Amino acid sequence: MTEVVLDQLTRRYGGDTAVNALSLNVPSGELVALLGPSGCGKSTTLRMIAGLLPATSGEISFDGERMTSVPAERRGAVMMFQNHRLFPHMTVAENVGFGLRMRREDRSTIRRKVGEMLARVDLTGYENRRPDQLSGGQAQRVALARALVVGPRVLLLDEPLSNLDANLRHEMRLLIRRVHDELGITTLFVTHDQSEAVIVADRIALLFGGNLQQYAPPRDFFRRPANESTARFFGCDNFLPGVRRGAQVETAAGVLHIDPSLPGNDGDVLVTVRPEAIRLPGPDQGCENHVPAEVTESIYQGVNTELIVQIGGASWRVLAGPECALRPGERIDVSLPIGQIWVI
Repeated sequence: MTEVVLDQLTRRYGGDTAVNALSLNVPSGELVALLGPSGCGKSTTLRMIAGLLPATSGEISFDGERMTSVPAERRGAVMMFQNHRLFPHMTVAENVGFGLRMRREDRSTIRRKVGEMLARVDLTGYENRRPDQLSGGQAQRVALARALVVGPRVLLLDEPLSNLDANLRHEMRLLIRRVHDELGITTLFVTHDQSEAVIVADRIALLFGGNLQQYAPPRDFFRRPANESTARFFGCDNFLPGVRRGAQVETAAGVLHIDPSLPGNDGDVLVTVRPEAIRLPGPDQGCENHVPAEVTESIYQGVNTELIVQIGGASWRVLAGPECALRPGERIDVSLPIGQIWVI
């Protein structure tokens, strides 16, 4: 297991900055997702860690050893790409064992290691098939086994699931998480899919335009977003400006009580509450913050009903149960639980 440290890592292309002074500490044995929209610098970061792309400035360290000038083949970082890139003329077993053969390991050792790794990725019995006889999910499992069988110090996954359909992506997410837990290899995983990052990762590094927005466990992006852009990226569009004074925020919807331990100073803030945390009128609200709202839209979605409501002049989303009968034009009081309010 290897600790990976990025210190002010920067990559420029002419006058454009793809990655801007990125600093991250990836603890030994953790799985970290590099998340963000296309062009945010996440794949560029992965290629710099692998040694496939030089950094303009900054440092990369593995267990305190500087790697910035170390050639890719000596870093011990193995990269699995979006396109699995299997050798079409080789069998599954030959593809998985390729790196071991390059190390000149003996045949019996290669056979044993390949068999063990194929078992880990649920492909026992596929040893003699060729890539054109595999489904997309099976081919990605072979590529994952090929990356893992050489025992890398660091595993780098560059959007490995983006070419798979929804069901296969779900299966592969669970497989990657399980195999990681079994082997404990420090892993960085690039994705643009928030749900994928949340399911797979111990921590998420969110990048916009080459700049780090937040680096934290998945739960914090829902409950404690660092800024408005981060909250919106994770599906929260509910914001209400106000002025914080201690454990209260004065807003156009009234005075809201908040947790006094929330970080930050008094002054101008944005109040935010996730759509699923807002409570509708009922006998068991049990909440100090009741604010008036008017329903403007009601959208039945099968497993829930999405309401668009006006609160203090701002448009908020509320997720209610599928049986919700509220209709546009109705005026209600909604409850904002103190424990669910976050201020930015």
